[in-house]
Amino acid sequence: MTRFNTALTTAALALGLAAPAFAQDNPMVGGAPMYADKTIVENAVNSADHETLVAAVKQAGLVDTLNSEGPFTVFAPTDAAFDKISDESLSQLMMDENKDQLAKILTCHVVSANAMSGAIAQMIADDGGMHPVPTVGGCTLQAKMEGQDIVLTDEQGRSATVTIADVKQSNGVIHVIDRVLLPAM
Repeated sequence: MTRFNTALTTAALALGLAAPAFAQDNPMVGGAPMYADKTIVENAVNSADHETLVAAVKQAGLVDTLNSEGPFTVFAPTDAAFDKISDESLSQLMMDENKDQLAKILTCHVVSANAMSGAIAQMIADDGGMHPVPTVGGCTLQAKMEGQDIVLTDEQGRSATVTIADVKQSNGVIHVIDRVLLPAM
């Protein structure tokens, strides 16, 4: 941090203001910078890799929830992950009459905690290689390590790998995943 930024941060803290977000450790996601001082939704709308997820969150009526204080950990499927679902099935899920089912699927990607990848990996190790992850949607995912990667298995036995971890948000963290997770049907 430059001397100017350090002085400005010190002055802001002395005045009780939030420190400016000059140096962010967050990765780029979908070609867009992710800012630790923005909410999950505020960041996700800028990711070109999460257009389907953002549309689904809007359709399911979850924008206010994911903009709230949290903390939340969101396992965020990319558009390519949604492409693994047939166009017909995805279109049906996005219909107004299937809003509850869509919300159930999406909330099975959300944990009501701020779980960074290091903490998840430690919980997996502490549990002997597999850790249950209860979600806001009432699903339980199983987390394990495959090499350096965190892999989540849903209630249907489908696995998703965390491809970008620890994208800090003001109300939690996002871990980008390569598959849509589903609840038991």
